[in-house]
Amino acid sequence: MQGIKILVVDDEPQNLQLMRQILSSDYRLVFATDGQKALEVAAKHRPALILMDIMMPNMDGYQACRKLKSDPELSDIPVIFVTAMGEIDDETEGFDAGGVDYITKPVKAPLVRKRVLTHLSLVHVQELEKTRLLIIQRLGRAAEFKDNETGRHVIRMSHYSNLLAEKIGRPKNWCDLMLQAAPMHDLGKIGIPDNILLKQGPLDEEEWKIMRRHPKIGSDIIGDHNSALLKMAAEIAMTHHEKWNGQGYPRRLKATDIPLSGRITALADVFDALVTDRPYKKAWPVEKAFELIQTEAGGHFDPDLAPAFLNCRESILQIKQKWPEIS
Repeated sequence: MQGIKILVVDDEPQNLQLMRQILSSDYRLVFATDGQKALEVAAKHRPALILMDIMMPNMDGYQACRKLKSDPELSDIPVIFVTAMGEIDDETEGFDAGGVDYITKPVKAPLVRKRVLTHLSLVHVQELEKTRLLIIQRLGRAAEFKDNETGRHVIRMSHYSNLLAEKIGRPKNWCDLMLQAAPMHDLGKIGIPDNILLKQGPLDEEEWKIMRRHPKIGSDIIGDHNSALLKMAAEIAMTHHEKWNGQGYPRRLKATDIPLSGRITALADVFDALVTDRPYKKAWPVEKAFELIQTEAGGHFDPDLAPAFLNCRESILQIKQKWPEIS
Protein backbone atom coordinates (compact mmCIF):
# COMPACT_ATOMS: atom_id res chain seq x y z
CA MET A 1 0.00 0.00 0.00
CA GLN A 2 3.05 2.23 -0.23
CA GLY A 3 1.51 4.09 -3.18
CA ILE A 4 -1.55 5.22 -1.21
CA LYS A 5 -1.27 8.84 -0.18
CA ILE A 6 -2.56 10.19 3.16
CA LEU A 7 -2.66 13.85 4.21
CA VAL A 8 -1.93 14.51 7.90
CA VAL A 9 -2.97 17.94 9.22
CA ASP A 10 -1.80 19.22 12.62
CA ASP A 11 -0.20 22.45 13.86
CA GLU A 12 2.03 20.60 16.36
CA PRO A 13 5.26 19.22 14.80
CA GLN A 14 5.50 16.42 17.38
CA ASN A 15 2.06 15.16 16.37
CA LEU A 16 3.05 15.13 12.71
CA GLN A 17 6.22 13.22 13.63
CA LEU A 18 4.18 10.68 15.62
CA MET A 19 1.88 10.03 12.67
CA ARG A 20 4.95 9.66 10.46
CA GLN A 21 6.27 6.95 12.79
CA ILE A 22 2.92 5.14 12.84
CA LEU A 23 2.04 5.25 9.13
CA SER A 24 5.05 6.01 6.92
CA SER A 25 6.11 2.38 6.55
CA ASP A 26 2.78 1.57 4.85
CA TYR A 27 1.67 4.81 3.16
CA ARG A 28 3.01 7.90 1.43
CA LEU A 29 2.38 10.86 3.74
CA VAL A 30 1.97 14.54 2.96
CA PHE A 31 1.56 17.17 5.67
CA ALA A 32 -0.12 20.51 6.43
CA THR A 33 -0.04 22.65 9.58
CA ASP A 34 -3.40 24.46 9.29
CA GLY A 35 -6.77 24.18 7.59
CA GLN A 36 -6.05 26.51 4.68
CA LYS A 37 -2.81 24.76 3.86
CA ALA A 38 -4.63 21.42 4.10
CA LEU A 39 -7.02 22.49 1.33
CA GLU A 40 -4.10 23.51 -0.87
CA VAL A 41 -2.22 20.26 -0.27
CA ALA A 42 -5.40 18.20 -0.84
CA ALA A 43 -6.00 19.93 -4.18
CA LYS A 44 -2.41 19.31 -5.27
CA HIS A 45 -1.92 15.71 -4.08
CA ARG A 46 -5.49 14.26 -4.05
CA PRO A 47 -4.87 12.00 -1.03
CA ALA A 48 -6.99 8.90 -0.48
CA LEU A 49 -7.61 9.92 3.16
CA ILE A 50 -7.09 12.93 5.47
CA LEU A 51 -6.24 12.79 9.18
CA MET A 52 -7.26 16.22 10.49
CA ASP A 53 -6.61 17.98 13.79
CA ILE A 54 -9.38 20.35 14.93
CA MET A 55 -7.77 23.04 17.08
CA MET A 56 -5.54 24.92 14.61
CA PRO A 57 -4.82 28.61 13.91
CA ASN A 58 -6.38 30.58 11.03
CA MET A 59 -8.80 27.83 9.97
CA ASP A 60 -9.76 24.98 12.29
CA GLY A 61 -10.43 21.39 11.23
CA TYR A 62 -14.22 21.76 11.16
CA GLN A 63 -14.00 24.74 8.80
CA ALA A 64 -11.45 23.01 6.60
CA CYS A 65 -13.59 19.89 6.36
CA ARG A 66 -16.69 21.88 5.41
CA LYS A 67 -14.77 23.69 2.67
CA LEU A 68 -13.38 20.37 1.44
CA LYS A 69 -16.85 18.84 1.25
CA SER A 70 -18.17 21.85 -0.68
CA ASP A 71 -15.60 21.31 -3.43
CA PRO A 72 -16.87 18.74 -6.00
CA GLU A 73 -13.29 17.79 -6.88
CA LEU A 74 -12.34 17.00 -3.27
CA SER A 75 -15.59 16.12 -1.54
CA ASP A 76 -15.10 12.34 -1.87
CA ILE A 77 -11.93 12.35 0.25
CA PRO A 78 -12.80 10.93 3.70
CA VAL A 79 -11.70 12.95 6.74
CA ILE A 80 -10.86 11.38 10.11
CA PHE A 81 -10.61 13.91 12.91
CA VAL A 82 -7.67 13.32 15.27
CA THR A 83 -8.02 15.57 18.33
CA ALA A 84 -7.91 15.97 22.08
CA MET A 85 -11.49 17.26 21.93
CA GLY A 86 -13.31 14.15 23.03
CA GLU A 87 -16.72 15.35 24.22
CA ILE A 88 -19.90 14.03 22.57
CA ASP A 89 -20.73 17.51 21.23
CA ASP A 90 -17.27 17.70 19.66
CA GLU A 91 -17.75 14.39 17.89
CA THR A 92 -21.21 15.40 16.72
CA GLU A 93 -19.89 18.62 15.24
CA GLY A 94 -17.15 16.65 13.51
CA PHE A 95 -19.64 14.31 11.86
CA ASP A 96 -21.88 17.25 10.94
CA ALA A 97 -18.89 18.89 9.23
CA GLY A 98 -18.47 15.81 7.03
CA GLY A 99 -15.98 13.70 8.95
CA VAL A 100 -16.24 9.92 8.77
CA ASP A 101 -14.51 9.02 12.05
CA TYR A 102 -13.01 10.44 15.22
CA ILE A 103 -9.75 9.42 16.94
CA THR A 104 -9.03 10.93 20.35
CA LYS A 105 -5.54 11.99 21.41
CA PRO A 106 -3.27 10.68 22.77
CA VAL A 107 -3.45 8.29 19.83
CA LYS A 108 -2.64 4.58 19.99
CA ALA A 109 -0.70 3.26 17.00
CA PRO A 110 -2.71 0.02 16.51
CA LEU A 111 -5.99 1.95 16.60
CA VAL A 112 -4.77 4.52 14.07
CA ARG A 113 -3.58 1.81 11.68
CA LYS A 114 -6.86 -0.10 12.00
CA ARG A 115 -9.07 2.95 11.44
CA VAL A 116 -7.00 4.06 8.46
CA LEU A 117 -7.14 0.59 6.89
CA THR A 118 -10.91 0.36 7.43
CA HIS A 119 -11.64 3.66 5.73
CA LEU A 120 -9.26 3.01 2.88
CA SER A 121 -11.10 -0.28 2.29
CA LEU A 122 -14.36 1.67 2.06
CA VAL A 123 -12.75 4.08 -0.41
CA HIS A 124 -11.68 1.07 -2.51
CA VAL A 125 -15.23 -0.28 -2.55
CA GLN A 126 -16.59 3.13 -3.60
CA GLU A 127 -14.02 3.34 -6.39
CA LEU A 128 -15.05 -0.10 -7.63
CA GLU A 129 -18.70 1.04 -7.66
CA LYS A 130 -17.80 4.13 -9.69
CA THR A 131 -15.74 2.05 -12.10
CA ARG A 132 -18.55 -0.48 -12.51
CA LEU A 133 -21.03 2.30 -13.31
CA LEU A 134 -18.64 3.83 -15.87
CA ILE A 135 -18.17 0.45 -17.55
CA ILE A 136 -21.94 -0.07 -17.68
CA GLN A 137 -22.48 3.40 -19.14
CA ARG A 138 -19.82 2.72 -21.77
CA LEU A 139 -21.50 -0.57 -22.62
CA GLY A 140 -24.80 1.26 -22.98
CA ARG A 141 -23.10 3.86 -25.13
CA ALA A 142 -21.91 1.13 -27.49
CA ALA A 143 -25.54 0.21 -28.12
CA GLU A 144 -26.59 3.85 -28.58
CA PHE A 145 -23.59 4.91 -30.65
CA LYS A 146 -25.28 4.83 -34.04
CA ASP A 147 -28.35 6.94 -33.22
CA ASN A 148 -27.02 8.88 -30.20
CA GLU A 149 -23.29 9.29 -30.70
CA THR A 150 -22.59 11.30 -27.55
CA GLY A 151 -23.80 8.48 -25.28
CA ARG A 152 -25.45 11.08 -23.04
CA HIS A 153 -28.86 9.42 -23.50
CA VAL A 154 -27.95 6.43 -21.33
CA ILE A 155 -26.60 8.73 -18.60
CA ARG A 156 -29.66 10.99 -18.53
CA MET A 157 -32.27 8.25 -18.70
CA SER A 158 -30.54 6.23 -15.98
CA HIS A 159 -30.61 9.28 -13.70
CA TYR A 160 -34.28 9.89 -14.56
CA SER A 161 -34.96 6.25 -13.66
CA ASN A 162 -33.10 6.54 -10.37
CA LEU A 163 -34.92 9.80 -9.56
CA LEU A 164 -38.33 8.24 -10.21
CA ALA A 165 -37.51 5.16 -8.14
CA GLU A 166 -36.57 7.44 -5.24
CA LYS A 167 -39.72 9.51 -5.73
CA ILE A 168 -42.00 6.50 -5.28
CA GLY A 169 -40.15 5.42 -2.15
CA ARG A 170 -38.15 2.42 -3.30
CA PRO A 171 -35.24 1.39 -1.00
CA LYS A 172 -31.90 3.06 -1.69
CA ASN A 173 -30.19 -0.16 -2.82
CA TRP A 174 -32.99 -0.77 -5.33
CA CYS A 175 -32.70 2.82 -6.62
CA ASP A 176 -28.93 2.35 -6.98
CA LEU A 177 -29.55 -0.79 -9.05
CA MET A 178 -31.87 1.19 -11.31
CA LEU A 179 -29.13 3.77 -11.89
CA GLN A 180 -26.65 1.04 -12.79
CA ALA A 181 -28.94 -1.28 -14.78
CA ALA A 182 -30.91 1.22 -16.86
CA PRO A 183 -27.97 2.13 -19.17
CA MET A 184 -28.11 -1.42 -20.57
CA HIS A 185 -31.75 -1.11 -21.65
CA ASP A 186 -31.03 -0.93 -25.40
CA LEU A 187 -28.05 -3.24 -25.54
CA GLY A 188 -29.93 -5.35 -28.09
CA LYS A 189 -29.63 -2.58 -30.69
CA ILE A 190 -26.19 -4.00 -31.35
CA GLY A 191 -28.00 -6.76 -33.23
CA ILE A 192 -30.15 -4.47 -35.39
CA PRO A 193 -28.91 -3.64 -38.95
CA ASP A 194 -27.84 -0.04 -39.53
CA ASN A 195 -30.25 0.45 -42.44
CA ILE A 196 -33.10 -0.01 -39.96
CA LEU A 197 -31.56 1.68 -36.93
CA LEU A 198 -30.56 4.80 -38.89
CA LYS A 199 -33.50 5.01 -41.29
CA GLN A 200 -34.57 8.61 -41.93
CA GLY A 201 -38.29 8.09 -41.55
CA PRO A 202 -40.93 5.57 -40.41
CA LEU A 203 -40.15 1.86 -40.47
CA ASP A 204 -42.31 -0.45 -42.57
CA GLU A 205 -43.86 -3.56 -41.03
CA GLU A 206 -40.98 -5.89 -41.94
CA GLU A 207 -38.48 -3.44 -40.51
CA TRP A 208 -40.52 -3.15 -37.32
CA LYS A 209 -40.48 -6.93 -36.93
CA ILE A 210 -36.69 -6.78 -36.91
CA MET A 211 -36.55 -3.74 -34.61
CA ARG A 212 -38.86 -5.45 -32.10
CA ARG A 213 -36.26 -8.18 -31.64
CA HIS A 214 -33.83 -5.89 -29.79
CA PRO A 215 -35.33 -6.38 -26.30
CA LYS A 216 -34.84 -10.15 -26.55
CA ILE A 217 -31.37 -9.71 -28.07
CA GLY A 218 -30.38 -7.42 -25.21
CA SER A 219 -31.73 -9.77 -22.57
CA ASP A 220 -29.87 -12.69 -24.16
CA ILE A 221 -26.60 -10.73 -24.28
CA ILE A 222 -26.86 -9.91 -20.56
CA GLY A 223 -27.84 -13.50 -19.79
CA ASP A 224 -29.18 -15.21 -16.68
CA HIS A 225 -27.00 -14.58 -13.64
CA ASN A 226 -27.28 -14.55 -9.85
CA SER A 227 -26.11 -10.92 -9.75
CA ALA A 228 -28.95 -8.60 -8.68
CA LEU A 229 -27.61 -5.94 -11.05
CA LEU A 230 -27.53 -8.22 -14.10
CA LYS A 231 -30.94 -9.70 -13.25
CA MET A 232 -32.45 -6.21 -13.22
CA ALA A 233 -30.55 -5.23 -16.38
CA ALA A 234 -31.91 -8.26 -18.26
CA GLU A 235 -35.41 -7.52 -16.95
CA ILE A 236 -35.18 -3.90 -18.13
CA ALA A 237 -33.76 -4.87 -21.54
CA MET A 238 -36.67 -7.27 -22.09
CA THR A 239 -39.54 -5.08 -20.83
CA HIS A 240 -38.76 -1.39 -21.38
CA HIS A 241 -40.89 -1.31 -24.57
CA GLU A 242 -43.94 -2.92 -22.94
CA LYS A 243 -46.92 -0.62 -22.38
CA TRP A 244 -49.36 -0.38 -19.48
CA ASN A 245 -52.29 -0.98 -21.91
CA GLY A 246 -50.74 -4.17 -23.28
CA GLN A 247 -49.93 -2.70 -26.70
CA GLY A 248 -46.15 -2.82 -26.32
CA TYR A 249 -43.56 -5.39 -27.32
CA PRO A 250 -42.07 -8.00 -27.40
CA ARG A 251 -44.55 -9.93 -25.18
CA ARG A 252 -47.52 -7.51 -24.98
CA LEU A 253 -47.43 -7.56 -21.19
CA LYS A 254 -50.06 -5.48 -19.45
CA ALA A 255 -50.19 -3.33 -16.29
CA THR A 256 -48.38 -4.83 -13.29
CA ASP A 257 -47.40 -7.90 -15.29
CA ILE A 258 -44.65 -5.55 -16.51
CA PRO A 259 -41.89 -5.44 -13.85
CA LEU A 260 -41.60 -2.13 -12.03
CA SER A 261 -38.05 -1.66 -13.34
CA GLY A 262 -39.36 -1.93 -16.92
CA ARG A 263 -42.23 0.50 -16.27
CA ILE A 264 -39.85 3.07 -14.79
CA THR A 265 -37.31 2.71 -17.60
CA ALA A 266 -40.01 2.95 -20.26
CA LEU A 267 -41.01 6.37 -18.98
CA ALA A 268 -37.47 7.68 -18.57
CA ASP A 269 -36.40 6.33 -21.98
CA VAL A 270 -39.35 7.79 -23.88
CA PHE A 271 -39.02 11.20 -22.24
CA ASP A 272 -35.34 11.49 -23.13
CA ALA A 273 -35.90 10.19 -26.67
CA LEU A 274 -38.62 12.81 -27.19
CA VAL A 275 -36.49 15.77 -26.09
CA THR A 276 -33.39 14.64 -28.05
CA ASP A 277 -32.61 14.82 -31.76
CA ARG A 278 -32.66 11.40 -33.42
CA PRO A 279 -32.04 10.35 -37.06
CA TYR A 280 -35.81 10.12 -37.60
CA LYS A 281 -36.96 13.27 -35.69
CA LYS A 282 -36.06 16.62 -34.18
CA ALA A 283 -36.11 17.15 -30.43
CA TRP A 284 -39.46 18.06 -28.92
CA PRO A 285 -39.85 21.03 -26.55
CA VAL A 286 -39.70 19.79 -22.96
CA GLU A 287 -43.24 20.95 -22.14
CA LYS A 288 -44.66 19.03 -25.11
CA ALA A 289 -42.91 15.87 -23.83
CA PHE A 290 -44.34 16.40 -20.34
CA GLU A 291 -47.81 16.81 -21.88
CA LEU A 292 -47.49 13.50 -23.74
CA ILE A 293 -46.50 11.69 -20.54
CA GLN A 294 -49.55 13.13 -18.81
CA THR A 295 -51.79 12.15 -21.73
CA GLU A 296 -50.36 8.60 -21.87
CA ALA A 297 -50.81 7.88 -18.14
CA GLY A 298 -52.80 4.64 -18.14
CA GLY A 299 -52.04 4.11 -21.85
CA HIS A 300 -48.34 3.78 -22.55
CA PHE A 301 -47.28 4.49 -18.97
CA ASP A 302 -48.11 3.29 -15.47
CA PRO A 303 -50.83 5.73 -14.24
CA ASP A 304 -49.10 6.06 -10.86
CA LEU A 305 -45.60 6.57 -12.22
CA ALA A 306 -46.51 9.26 -14.77
CA PRO A 307 -47.68 11.87 -12.22
CA ALA A 308 -44.75 11.00 -9.93
CA PHE A 309 -42.39 11.69 -12.83
CA LEU A 310 -44.11 15.00 -13.62
CA ASN A 311 -43.75 16.00 -9.98
CA CYS A 312 -39.96 15.70 -10.42
CA ARG A 313 -39.93 18.34 -13.15
CA GLU A 314 -37.29 20.60 -11.58
CA SER A 315 -34.87 17.73 -10.91
CA ILE A 316 -35.47 16.33 -14.40
CA LEU A 317 -34.52 19.64 -15.98
CA GLN A 318 -31.39 19.79 -13.81
CA ILE A 319 -30.34 16.33 -15.05
CA LYS A 320 -31.03 17.36 -18.66
CA GLN A 321 -28.92 20.49 -18.21
CA LYS A 322 -26.08 18.64 -16.50
CA TRP A 323 -25.63 16.14 -19.36
CA PRO A 324 -26.54 17.99 -22.58
CA GLU A 325 -26.01 16.62 -26.05
CA ILE A 326 -22.62 17.50 -27.54
CA SER A 327 -22.57 18.72 -31.14
